[in-house]
Amino acid sequence: MVEIPIEGRDALAHTPAHHVALDCLADGIAAAHPERLVAEAIAVEDGVLTVSPVTGSADRGSPTDYDLDAYDDVVLLGGGNAAGTLAAALEVTLGDRLSGGAVVTDDPSETERVEALAGDHPLPSERGVAHTRRILERAAAADDDVLVIAAITGGASALLAAPAPSLSLFDLRMVTRELLSSGASIDEINAVRKHCSAIKGGQLARAAEPATVVTLAVSDVVGDDCSVIGSGPTVPDPSAYADALAVIDRYDLEVPDSVREHLRAGVAGDRSETPTASDPAFDRTSTHVIGSGRTALAAARATAAEHGYTSLVLASGVRGEARESALTHVAIAEECRATGSPAVPPAVLLSGGETTVTLTDDSGAGGPNQEFAASAAVALADADADGIVVASVDTDGIDGSTDVAGAIVDDTTLSASDGRDALDRNDTYAALSDAGAIVRTGPTGTNVNDLRVIVITRTDR
Repeated sequence: MVEIPIEGRDALAHTPAHHVALDCLADGIAAAHPERLVAEAIAVEDGVLTVSPVTGSADRGSPTDYDLDAYDDVVLLGGGNAAGTLAAALEVTLGDRLSGGAVVTDDPSETERVEALAGDHPLPSERGVAHTRRILERAAAADDDVLVIAAITGGASALLAAPAPSLSLFDLRMVTRELLSSGASIDEINAVRKHCSAIKGGQLARAAEPATVVTLAVSDVVGDDCSVIGSGPTVPDPSAYADALAVIDRYDLEVPDSVREHLRAGVAGDRSETPTASDPAFDRTSTHVIGSGRTALAAARATAAEHGYTSLVLASGVRGEARESALTHVAIAEECRATGSPAVPPAVLLSGGETTVTLTDDSGAGGPNQEFAASAAVALADADADGIVVASVDTDGIDGSTDVAGAIVDDTTLSASDGRDALDRNDTYAALSDAGAIVRTGPTGTNVNDLRVIVITRTDR
């Protein structure tokens, strides 16, 4: 049974509402752990691998079968924050049917057949590049008698880092740093990453051709678009060099000249585009999302109901500026308290997705979930809105530039002036830490993006 520990939980759970919020967070994250996902979605019986839709999945299709006896070898390759735990779980299910493999991750698990290779997140590293090249080499060695299982999870965009031939690791680090602080959407960020990479945007599938490639993905992106999860190393790329260059210009990013020259050469047709849906690299590929933010939301909702609360999922795909999104969430909570709509208290509101932060001061520390929590705390303090608790975490346990998952707040956590000052300086970690509001889980073994829980304990009606 997977459990997610929360450091200092007793101190954080100083009211029943805080206790409920923390239970919802922990159970939501645990439900999206690869060990649970694989147990629900993957089975091997009589030499047949069956992949089924999981609870909370947008995929309503039928189970898909793969005859393992049709292949000489079954190899597992991939990367991401949860790639180690996913590989370990798949090892148990596949048993001796699995020949071996390798994944790049920043959260290694104990594995027997699959190499868990170290990488770094959110900025690519030298060891990550070296290990990614080993993944590409193993893919290139596969022939048409090999089944490649691609284990792709959130975080693979940084962890599977192999620069395009004309670029360097320094170039990748600089462009990644600029993208992450720009406020660009994940689709925009990944359009650039794909066109600066030798593995993203379908290029791992191209390397593995003519092998059969079955991708098992744990999604950390809004809408579970497989071309965005981990920058889509095994699926067709709908973006082009022109899209990537447009993102650089749109956000006026300060990137190395070599990056601009590389992208301009691609636009001019002097470099090969990433493979599109018509590319033969995808003739023998299939993709399954076995877990996502919806999985976490479904579990958190069930936990709220067990506590006797009305529960409502506002949206699984919230995006935009974290601090602005928080104001909308608080306004809905206040409406529930005032009118009983859209949920009658005691109630729990839930949302998932991925908000962003546009940095105005890069000297502070924090992340989207801490910005969300701090902004919510300011709004609650301004309105003197007691009886409402707001919690927001990144399900991988790492929010932005910090080693914490997020925070839990109410109207007493921060004064309005202190909260605004922290937001102005993009230094929400310090303010929330001083207030004893930080939620720390350590690496959780999964990554299905943000999970937000709002508990409303009273009504004004």
